[in-house]
Amino acid sequence: MQLKEGLKEIAYGQWEGKTPEDVNSEFHDDYVRWLTDPGWNAPTGGQRGIDIARRSSLVLEEIEKTGTTGNVLVVSHKATTRIMLCSLLGIDVGRFRDRIIMPVAAVSIVEIATHGPLLHMMGDRSYLRGRLRKRVGT
Repeated sequence: MQLKEGLKEIAYGQWEGKTPEDVNSEFHDDYVRWLTDPGWNAPTGGQRGIDIARRSSLVLEEIEKTGTTGNVLVVSHKATTRIMLCSLLGIDVGRFRDRIIMPVAAVSIVEIATHGPLLHMMGDRSYLRGRLRKRVGT
């Protein structure tokens, strides 16, 4: 197992631990910009989606360069995972919240194929039991 800085969750800066209502009240203009395009607008003192895409892509490049064959498990957080998937699949990173739902503890499978990344499965939680499988916390 290796821990990689590039797979950390998005840094929300001064918004950490605050409710969306509090953020909207205290940082209204920044919040509206971030809601409009989180790819290019960061939470106050935090990270832009494009920054997360860059740092996570470096981790994926490192994995590819090792020449490892077979499966590699990459574990990260919801926003970082959605941003990585957008980046891999050619989806505007600024739309990560609008285009991809990623439940907590979900599994996605991407094959690095001859013609680029191939998505086999996204956001699967079928391995969980009963009520844990419900789409809570998306």
